[in-house]
Amino acid sequence: MGFLNAIFPFLRWFPLTGSTLRADFVAGITVALVLVPQSMAYAQLAGLPVVYGLYASFIPVIVASMWGSSNQLHTGPVAMLSLMSAAAVMPFATPATAEFIQLSIMLALMVGILRFSLGVFKLGAIVNLLSSPVIVGFTNAAALIIGLSQLSKVIGVPFPRSDSYLWDLWGVVIQVPELHWMTLAFSLGAWILIELVRRVSRKVPAVLVAVVVATLVSAMIGFEEKITVTSEQIQDEQLEKNLARYKQQIDRITELTGLVAADSQRAKQLADQGGLENIQAAEMLRAQIATYKYELRQLKAERNAQQIVINKEGLSGVPQADGSLLLYRPATVANEVTDGKTWRFSGIDQERIVLSAGGSVVGNIPKGLPSFEAPEMRWDLLLALLPAALVMALIGFMEATSISKAIAATTGERVDTSKELVGQGLANIAGSFFGSYTVSGSFSRSAVAAKTGAKTGMFAIISAIAVVLVLLFFTEYLYHLPQAVLAIIVMMAVFSLIRIKPLVHAWKFDRIGASIGVITFFATLLMAPAIANGILLGVALTIFYYLISVMRPRAEVVSRKMDGTLGGIRAHKLQPISDQFVPVRFDGSLTFINVAYFEDMILEAHADFPQAKTILVIGSGINEVDASGDEKIREVAESLRDVGVRLVFSGLKHQVKQSLAKSGLVEELGKDAFFSDKETALIELCKQYQGCKE
Repeated sequence: MGFLNAIFPFLRWFPLTGSTLRADFVAGITVALVLVPQSMAYAQLAGLPVVYGLYASFIPVIVASMWGSSNQLHTGPVAMLSLMSAAAVMPFATPATAEFIQLSIMLALMVGILRFSLGVFKLGAIVNLLSSPVIVGFTNAAALIIGLSQLSKVIGVPFPRSDSYLWDLWGVVIQVPELHWMTLAFSLGAWILIELVRRVSRKVPAVLVAVVVATLVSAMIGFEEKITVTSEQIQDEQLEKNLARYKQQIDRITELTGLVAADSQRAKQLADQGGLENIQAAEMLRAQIATYKYELRQLKAERNAQQIVINKEGLSGVPQADGSLLLYRPATVANEVTDGKTWRFSGIDQERIVLSAGGSVVGNIPKGLPSFEAPEMRWDLLLALLPAALVMALIGFMEATSISKAIAATTGERVDTSKELVGQGLANIAGSFFGSYTVSGSFSRSAVAAKTGAKTGMFAIISAIAVVLVLLFFTEYLYHLPQAVLAIIVMMAVFSLIRIKPLVHAWKFDRIGASIGVITFFATLLMAPAIANGILLGVALTIFYYLISVMRPRAEVVSRKMDGTLGGIRAHKLQPISDQFVPVRFDGSLTFINVAYFEDMILEAHADFPQAKTILVIGSGINEVDASGDEKIREVAESLRDVGVRLVFSGLKHQVKQSLAKSGLVEELGKDAFFSDKETALIELCKQYQGCKE
């Protein structure tokens, strides 16, 4: 039975009682009410059509619940990994295109394989490379990036995507004069409604209420408001030129997007090949890519700024005989003869011009379940996506385990991190065969599950079934859902992740670690949208700091303080215990990385106290000694012996002393050179040298 439970962890749910099923059903339905709008919002954050958020809320949810270790953890689309997925894929494809979708699904498969491998080989401890300040700094920066990236949808202007998130954000800010007031009204209305519902009752799914109300209002007032016209209806010479330019812009944007993707791949290949010529060619390509992206940004901003008015009477004031609309620029027609609306080019549909005076809505969502299809692999991009996949695997695992442990603290459930990695890995692998992008454990949905009394992972399966029902029967009713409402859902979810207190606390406790967290925060902002680079920098700095601390552990000559305890002579300005022997505290393992520092400290102590006949190493902090440490002790002891000084130790741990005994060092130095503890050593040395200084 134990073997079966290891292979099929979900067997622990059974037998299911009636009360357990009822609790899981209520929790599952409640979570589903949050899951559906969240998944669509996060899909857009990932640069994908909203239906892919629903696909990611089906198979991955079921697999993760069945093969994970937590009964309350809910897996599916999450904001952080959605943004990281978009950032990883954008250099190689245009968001929402078939190639972009293909690469996003391939990335999910890569993340799944990495997580599964880490779980099978029980390598979850690798997440310890992410220190708390680094995680907080990265999370705060990512939350700001995710939240502010939705600003364009909140005010109804384009978001120019480039290699610099801050520059893109500035591109949104300068478009504020062209904001769409109705879009802003929907955004503010959704935010106010969600807050009001939450204050009235936490049991009511506020997000779902906002989605339903906004969709109904949008459909009733015709929020999208699009019309199609012909080029013959344009009665303004300059506007005709602008239309021609608009058509050219569409073609140029498509061309530039393809050039950016192709050149990015070529630059990566050249850089990987190495050599001065290849590296120079890669840099030239990157410079060209930057030029392309700047032009793209300008084209999109110019397209959005182009305004059109419709005059139903014509310039003469006489209505058109055929009732057709005439199009002009705002400055050329009196306000009283227009329909009072400002229109913009929205697209071209079979040579007819699509104009929009409204806001963006979700639009058509394909009905039906995702089909089984093996992910298409782009082997030429495998290495290029691997660093992002690894970071996403670790970040997602960190999120999932921290959520599981937080819930387990209240339920008493035991969380197996290796099993959780396997479950999360299988969820992404299986999901990639059904059109899912990268998923992970969700804090908000898991918290809802725990609060509503979920007993087993069956609640997650019930929430997935609810998503299936939406895909089969309700997608058409989501057509009029304003994208601004989805943007508000994302913003409200991620801004709650921003935490300042942990960094303030870390500053009081460990200023270098806190500084690394702050550096990670600003680096993530500056490197966005490639935010994975920000946390990689934080990890690198953390490892470097750790290596420095290991290479130079705390080591000092000590003496008695007023209260009788030992303290550093320099730090506490103490008098030495004796002129005849020197106690040196060494708080670090003796391994290859710090043996040179150990030697320096012992020789420095001898130089500072040339009359001393014995140097005592207080070694209670030495947890390990390797071959380099053993050899260095021999060398130092021999050097001291040559000048009439003895090297002795106190408080060595059993395993350390046993290692030295096996190597013959204990016999070489003499058993009397090893004291059981520091107090015994000090008493014996004081007796030997006829007293110590008070």
